Amino acid sequence: MTSLLDWASHGLWHLSAWQIVLFTLVVTHITMISVTIFLHRHQAHRALDLHPIASHFFRFWLWLTTGQVTKEWAAIHRKHHAKCEQPEDPHSPHVYGIKTVLLQGYELYRKEALNTETLARYGHGTPNDWLERKLYSRFSTAGVVLMLLIDLALFGAAGLAVWAVQMMWTPVMAAGIINGAAHYWGYRNFEAPDASTNISPWGVLIAGEELHNNHHTYPTSAKLSVKRYEFDIGWMYISLLQRLKLATVKKTPPRLALGAVRAVADEQTLEALIQNRFELMAGYAKGMRRAFNDEVAALKARQADVSMLRAARHWLHRDAEKIPAEVAGQLAAARAASPVLDKMVVMREELRQMWLNRSHTREQLAADLQGWCQRAEASGIAALQEFSLRLRSVRAPASL
Repeated sequence: MTSLLDWASHGLWHLSAWQIVLFTLVVTHITMISVTIFLHRHQAHRALDLHPIASHFFRFWLWLTTGQVTKEWAAIHRKHHAKCEQPEDPHSPHVYGIKTVLLQGYELYRKEALNTETLARYGHGTPNDWLERKLYSRFSTAGVVLMLLIDLALFGAAGLAVWAVQMMWTPVMAAGIINGAAHYWGYRNFEAPDASTNISPWGVLIAGEELHNNHHTYPTSAKLSVKRYEFDIGWMYISLLQRLKLATVKKTPPRLALGAVRAVADEQTLEALIQNRFELMAGYAKGMRRAFNDEVAALKARQADVSMLRAARHWLHRDAEKIPAEVAGQLAAARAASPVLDKMVVMREELRQMWLNRSHTREQLAADLQGWCQRAEASGIAALQEFSLRLRSVRAPASL
């Protein structure tokens, strides 16, 4: 009886409370790293290849700590990208509401996992070996039961709390926060064709997945950080696996390469624009912000009302279809009050059509781009002139 009470109180390891907390943080961190490297970057997006040793470790660990079936996760995530923010998106907060995704994200995932059409269409290329068929997929709940027994053996009654945290960690962090908050709150480096945001520039707690706008901009990249001040801990582990010959990175975000300014914009400039469009349009947005600040300063100098301009500040650089109806009037009024900002908005849309236009030939598009640069440099607007010169110096992208 004494032995049983001692085990219930301390388990086999006899750890202190803070040591148990530390253990829990370590194992949940390993789980998040397994999700981001194996399920997300390797399986869903094929951004890197993994050595069988690394691959099997991640599969076993996810089976043990989440009961996750690889095909289900990859299929649902691929469908999310294919149908992002549309009614078919399995977990968009703009479809289901932010509260639903934050609090019931895992339920939305389980519902979609039962959709055989989703698995058939988007689940291709996932593991289908003997272990997957006979153990990981067939007995997906056996791993988490085994994990419960291990936690109870190691920590006694406290092991139940450790196991509960392990079981909640991925549903809360991935199914809730990433699928919800990362499409609702945060900052955007790029005007990706959805509502994705970066929750934080430092991706540690959720293993780099916090940089969600970067990911939706470059979904096949193994590296999620783009700016110098951003940190992706998942990429740190991938780099370590590369050094150990356990991983091979296939793709990273393109790096803007600059050369001498071409005399005129030509087909090579057009190609460079299309391939670097997200980075270039982010630069254009910076120019718009500088022009906005100049316009505000000029209006203040004339003691004019700047409230109308400020109300539209966050929407001037957004694609027209992403602007909420309730702010469209404010944006129109701001553009009417500032010919400079209106010109930049108009020319931004003209530039965007260079890669959206499907009816013009490459020669026509190159001629359109050449005309665009000429008008930008003759506009008298410093931000447009600087951008045009930069655009004419862009070369084919390299990898980071």
